[in-house]
Amino acid sequence: MFNSLIAASRLFLRSKVAVSIRGENYNIIYRFYRKMNRAVVRCVPSESKLTISFALDGSNKQMLRDQTEELGKALARIANSLIKGQGKAKKSKKNKGSPTEAPDPAVSVRLYYNGDVVPEDAINSEAWQDGAVLHVGNREYTVERNPPTFTTTELPASLLAGFPVCPRLEVEFGDLKDCRFKWFKERAPVAGDERGRGEEGWVEVGNERVFIPSNMDIGCKLKLTCTPGDGKRCGVEEELVTVATVEAGPGTCTFDNRHMYTNKVTDDFTVRVVSYNILADVYAQTELSKTVLYPYCAPYALELDYRQSLIKKELSGYNADVICLQEVDKSVFSDSLSPALDAFGFDGVFRIKERQHEGLATYYRRSKLKLLSQHDIMLSEALTSDRLHEELLDRVNSNPTLKDKVVQRSTTLQVSVLQFQNEPSKKICVANTHLYWHPKGGNVRLVQISVALKHLQHVITQSHPDASLLFSGDFNSTPSSGVFQLMCQGALPQSHPDWSSNGPDELCPMDASNPFRLSSACGEPAYTNYVGGFHGCLDYIFMEPRVFQVDQVIPLPNHQEVTTCQALPSVSHPSDHIALVCDLRWKLSPAMSSALP
Repeated sequence: MFNSLIAASRLFLRSKVAVSIRGENYNIIYRFYRKMNRAVVRCVPSESKLTISFALDGSNKQMLRDQTEELGKALARIANSLIKGQGKAKKSKKNKGSPTEAPDPAVSVRLYYNGDVVPEDAINSEAWQDGAVLHVGNREYTVERNPPTFTTTELPASLLAGFPVCPRLEVEFGDLKDCRFKWFKERAPVAGDERGRGEEGWVEVGNERVFIPSNMDIGCKLKLTCTPGDGKRCGVEEELVTVATVEAGPGTCTFDNRHMYTNKVTDDFTVRVVSYNILADVYAQTELSKTVLYPYCAPYALELDYRQSLIKKELSGYNADVICLQEVDKSVFSDSLSPALDAFGFDGVFRIKERQHEGLATYYRRSKLKLLSQHDIMLSEALTSDRLHEELLDRVNSNPTLKDKVVQRSTTLQVSVLQFQNEPSKKICVANTHLYWHPKGGNVRLVQISVALKHLQHVITQSHPDASLLFSGDFNSTPSSGVFQLMCQGALPQSHPDWSSNGPDELCPMDASNPFRLSSACGEPAYTNYVGGFHGCLDYIFMEPRVFQVDQVIPLPNHQEVTTCQALPSVSHPSDHIALVCDLRWKLSPAMSSALP
């Protein structure tokens, strides 16, 4: 018996799989022995089949059976599988010249629950209960139905000292807050020590979901062991080892000094808002970007994994309540940002641009806010199909050239209505957008912002009249633009030069109005976008000043920090834009503000 357990433990070391139960420490042999004597059943009511998994004769058996099938058929399938396995083994021995043996009698396979045999005419979905015992010959397996299980486990490729390492984890039948984590780093091998960097060559360095390596970890790989849980029980421990080693970070980043102003989470009366165009990877990796737009940026600093390491540290250090991001790659949202920000307490929603690979993301601190509803639109589609914009569409139709340009754009408006957890009467309508980029596209942007404002007015008046508006994004508009004037002054005359920004062929003069009274919470910075051929203020966080007062605007990086490597992005800044960050304090209740004239 002891020898078989030793053999099992050696197999465990090769498989790198273990079970750890509610903080108790079990030795390797017992953990593996327990794993070998468990039958995991995955049975989801919405699915037609269930899965039965267990280890038998050193191999993993997994069967997919109909939930409505009788138990007897499933048990017979297990018995037949064992007989076939024995037949293959005997045939292999015969081919090798070993003497043949008489066939083993049929193996008895039974399922017990509370000591009683489960009838073979019971259907699978009811027969395989948690705590049942499967008997296969003289072997016994404890049935675990729908135990917590990781369905995705992945570590990032880029590891930088001083920057958070956030694993991508997805768990079924459990919750990440109930999972257990242990981080290890490689122990440098001692001269003459034949063990090298094996199981005993790791040093435990952390037990949180996110790990921040230090300079002492440079040159070392990291290992994470994580055990899924649901608050009552734990599943099978998973082990992940990084492919790369920890590398030195870039030193001081442009956002490090900014974090000194945001080292604490805000109180219940304040909302910290971030708006940030993070530069989509789909644009950063083009030849145009590398050779024309950002030739001053080191190629490795344009790589997605490297920039994501910086972005995660930057965003987590702001301790924000609401984060509005633009140019978010679809895969970045699901595979990188959301797993990381989830670990820091954020939930998020994503809206991709039609016919594109990037879009908008809005994150909110789940302990403070909850999502009530979403009202996203594609601006061109809303203009042409929603009767709300009939008057504007009539004017745009008068200039086919302008209309074609507007309709071709996939510009999107993301609208999320959030409610405060501690005071349900407080709601904010968070709008997030990224308007048309072309320098001569001021007329297109004016049409886009007119559609956006009309839509927001409809959402608030019809669905959430007690919500206050926060409108963030990359508006691709300087403070002298028609868009900025319309947002902050409430009206724009038809004489504004932006109506003819691309020449007389696209002239479509009209008076425009803004139903909201808004102001720029962060004022008019000298620039929020700084590249080799351009710098200017393009990003804003617009708020209702009758509802909010600005508590603080987090200072932008100074000019020397921005231009250390000539322009942005750089090894110390992950985007060509700079994040806007501000704290907004409630002046009065939303109900009182809505009653004002």
